[in-house]
Amino acid sequence: MRKSLLTTLGAIALAVGIAGISKPAIAEWAIDKAAAPLKGTQLNVIFLDRPGYRAIIKLLPEFEKKTGIKVNYEIVPYENTREKQVLNFNSSGDLTMALVDLVWIGEFAENGWIVPIEKFTSDASITDPDLNLKGFFPLLLDAFGSWGGKVYGLPFDNYSGLLFYNQCMLKEAGFDKPPATWDELLNVYGPKLTKPDKKQYAFALQSLRGETQSADSFMRVLWPFGGSLLDKTFHSNLLSKESQTGLKFRQDLMKYMPPGVVSYDHTEAVNALAQGQAAMITEWSAFYGTLTDPKTSKLGDCLAVAPEPAGPAGRLPALGGFSLAVASQASEAQQKASWIFIQWATSEEIARSYVEAGGVSGRMAIYEQPDIKAKYKFVEPMVASWQKGVPEFRPRFPAWPAISEIVAEWGTKMMLGEVSTEEGAKQIGSRMEDILKKEGYYDGKKALRQ
Repeated sequence: MRKSLLTTLGAIALAVGIAGISKPAIAEWAIDKAAAPLKGTQLNVIFLDRPGYRAIIKLLPEFEKKTGIKVNYEIVPYENTREKQVLNFNSSGDLTMALVDLVWIGEFAENGWIVPIEKFTSDASITDPDLNLKGFFPLLLDAFGSWGGKVYGLPFDNYSGLLFYNQCMLKEAGFDKPPATWDELLNVYGPKLTKPDKKQYAFALQSLRGETQSADSFMRVLWPFGGSLLDKTFHSNLLSKESQTGLKFRQDLMKYMPPGVVSYDHTEAVNALAQGQAAMITEWSAFYGTLTDPKTSKLGDCLAVAPEPAGPAGRLPALGGFSLAVASQASEAQQKASWIFIQWATSEEIARSYVEAGGVSGRMAIYEQPDIKAKYKFVEPMVASWQKGVPEFRPRFPAWPAISEIVAEWGTKMMLGEVSTEEGAKQIGSRMEDILKKEGYYDGKKALRQ
């Protein structure tokens, strides 16, 4: 990963060049001047109903006033976002930008729906000389924005899996800190924090059938235990000792989780912690605002945040979020205007305003500010979790949506006890390999890239 990222950054540095940009041009660059020829251009993008998008919407008037570029957005549920964008791209629709989930980057890039940023960074008139790609967390730029050695999008609305916990409940049970490992959570904290008669449980793992089950529950117990979905040849690795250890661990942990947890989506898991029904959850950093809001949470000063527990393979937390990329179907003017917007929305310049409005920036510098670290409890554990991670926490290739459905179906059956972890792994493996065979991963038609 490091070699790929260094190659990518080197190519970008060469392209930006800051290639052929003279010093006077750098000194004179300003977003209003860059956007002047594009005044009146209409941009179209899909946003989600999440804090990061509400934050950028608050700041949009500033961008539109400076540039004269109009950003039209439609708020779509996450579950419908990929399908809506794919239909738009396949029908030469009106989207000028793509909101690219971690697991869509391969599909969007390989289908030519998004444009590598080298097309724009080579144009000094529309590229901010302070773009500073090295200012992003390397893991984020690689995982969310890069495919096949090229950068397509810039990190936007990125998350890390964190351990949110009720420190008051832990203190009452005799603990002055959260569990450092998954083993501790199961064997030390679980028994003392679970009181079924009071409807209080040690932990809640969001596991609703769908992407929540496949990505947020199933995959979460593979990597820290040394397992993975695929081996190096792209065949199933789910029957390996490490993968089975992780999946069986999840079954063991269920005795310390609320009844019905298999039907919990993110909202239910967050609410279980917020209302005192669960002492700990592993959830996305983006839910910090929900857990600190007195309208949605009873936690108050009892809320605390830590990195996800470590497993035998170390701390390898869930990685999620998006990048913003320019759509290839947009006109030249719209592509240039979209690139100016993407730079602005992900810039170091607005990072503070964005974070204070409720967003999570992918820039390193903002989290080095003492007041930001002091105000937002999630910052330090999130930054720690972004120092090391697995870009392919969920495979980023085009076949993932189909595989995700299979993992969700059989992962749910495992949790419900309808099949053993071994039988479930066999079923997922055979069905997944059928898909990958048809996709051309076994006959050399496609590179083994995820």
